[in-house]
Amino acid sequence: MSPALTTEAKATTPTMPTLTMEEVIERYWRRLYNFAFRMTLNREEAATVVEETLLRTYVGQGKIPPDVTQVEPWLLRIAAHVVEKRVSKGQDVSFDLLDETLRSEATRTDVQRGLNDPEKSYMLWELKQGCMTSVVNCLSPGERIAFVMTVMMGFSEEHAAKVLGISGSAYKVRLSRARKKVTDYLAPRCEHVEPSNPCHCPSRLGVALSKGFIAQPQVSEVRLRDRQPFGRYGSGGTEDAPARDVMRIYQTLPDVDAPEELLSKLHGNLTSGAWESMKKQSER
Repeated sequence: MSPALTTEAKATTPTMPTLTMEEVIERYWRRLYNFAFRMTLNREEAATVVEETLLRTYVGQGKIPPDVTQVEPWLLRIAAHVVEKRVSKGQDVSFDLLDETLRSEATRTDVQRGLNDPEKSYMLWELKQGCMTSVVNCLSPGERIAFVMTVMMGFSEEHAAKVLGISGSAYKVRLSRARKKVTDYLAPRCEHVEPSNPCHCPSRLGVALSKGFIAQPQVSEVRLRDRQPFGRYGSGGTEDAPARDVMRIYQTLPDVDAPEELLSKLHGNLTSGAWESMKKQSER
């Protein structure tokens, strides 16, 4: 073979992905779930987003980046498109509705007095996670995804803009607006920002349960929080102090617990041939 033909052959040979589909699932399903939950504020919807994202990944797995560092951004780009279809029609949460749900009634402390420590810690974390995520869900979809990707998932502005396929300046505008709206809402309300603020998680548990904002946990769900007690301000350990920087609160939120049954379902779709059947149907 001539040097010219050898060069041409190399140029046309596709680069194989470094990760198998099974490895992609194992590495990224939790990260995708957390992204989807922050964007949708719904656990079932988040699971659906993860399934559809990884189905699309399976169908186009030849396009999985060979550079492992680029796999997560590539997956999040797919997930962002899936989420966009589901949230672009309008918001289910607004700042006024959030106030009405959690702050329109008098505080109630009776509920937490009837809980043991693991239950109370678990439910306080659920309330903090739910409230903080609800605030983000009051943003427009474009502002929301910028906030989630940079503040909560740690992507640089430049990297996140590339993932979303928009200009850096457009991304900066979205992120700046999102940060301002979230800060303006929480700064005068939340005890995690300032202890003298009126809204305290322990006194809002009863209201949150009665309004269906959080659910009474099953015994099997009361786990994980033993490693990270809620504490007065929710940071736990030696850092149990208010974080007057609102962005810092979001940066230190623990990941939402991803359901293990979702992982089993994803593996089942892969090994049973279900995704392969869907792929063949889409090619017809």
